[in-house]
Amino acid sequence: MYNRPEQILEQYDLELGSISKGRESYHCDTNQGQKVLREYRGSKERAEFLTEMLSYLRGQGLLVPTVIRTREESPVAVDEDETKYMLTDLFTGAECDTKSREDMLEAVRCLAKLHNVSEQYGGEVPEFVKTEPNSLLQLYEKHNRELRKVRNYVHDKKKKNEFEMLFAGQYAGFMEKAGEITALLREIQPEERTFGFCHGDYNQHNVIFSRQGIAIVNFDCFSYHVRVSDLANFLRKMMEKNNWNTGLGMDFIRAYDEVRRLSGQELRYLYLYLAYPEKFWKIANRYYNSHKAWLSGRNIEKLEKVIAQEGAREQFLQMLFHFTA
Repeated sequence: MYNRPEQILEQYDLELGSISKGRESYHCDTNQGQKVLREYRGSKERAEFLTEMLSYLRGQGLLVPTVIRTREESPVAVDEDETKYMLTDLFTGAECDTKSREDMLEAVRCLAKLHNVSEQYGGEVPEFVKTEPNSLLQLYEKHNRELRKVRNYVHDKKKKNEFEMLFAGQYAGFMEKAGEITALLREIQPEERTFGFCHGDYNQHNVIFSRQGIAIVNFDCFSYHVRVSDLANFLRKMMEKNNWNTGLGMDFIRAYDEVRRLSGQELRYLYLYLAYPEKFWKIANRYYNSHKAWLSGRNIEKLEKVIAQEGAREQFLQMLFHFTA
């Protein structure tokens, strides 16, 4: 509906100026400054808790969004289709530059600060933000089943295309690594102290270098989980974009550790997060679930890049494993 954002914003006590389309969002000029309107998929209880946590984090000096309440004092607005939306501050500036060493290091330090500050939160942790202690093992076992499903599909095809030939030639090596990491994960139980509040989607798009400072945005996936999952998610994305540069990767880990000390088990978990061939699974699974009548050259390029980077990735992982022993 053309007027959807305007209709939703009528639920707020503010004067609306212009509206422009952002990434899965609307950027709104208002008499209270620039705001961003996004669809919100969680429960209202979760929205209330997120509003409280963001307020706590701001009180501790972190630059994070404020959730704007409606005239009815609700943290979410609901349209006629029962779709929920959340309105927050908009921070304008540049996203973390994945080619800038200093940008990436600052983003890592900000993440460590976020974990330090959230660790001091004295309130109760509601069940709806907690994750299953063995969720990573369950995730990797699911990924393994999906990789085998892709393998069976490709194996049964009499005439394979270029992507399928490439996948078939690499499957055994990547699947062996996936099995090794899954087996290692079965041998450890996460200690209680490794859990804490996590951003849940910490990447370059959610770290904004604004005039006010470095802002962390988009807390939609906020959860109570193994903290280094945030660090692993960020490192994987940065390392993929920098050909798994070992020196750069170790600088990231040191930068985080200087702000928030990593325990021995956290380093082991970081290794397990990064050692699983996540990108190989992601590309293969996306291909399997796509419309395969038309082969995208982009899929082939992505798979070729993963294969080309595997030597550098292994070199970095061996260095990281040395610190977990």
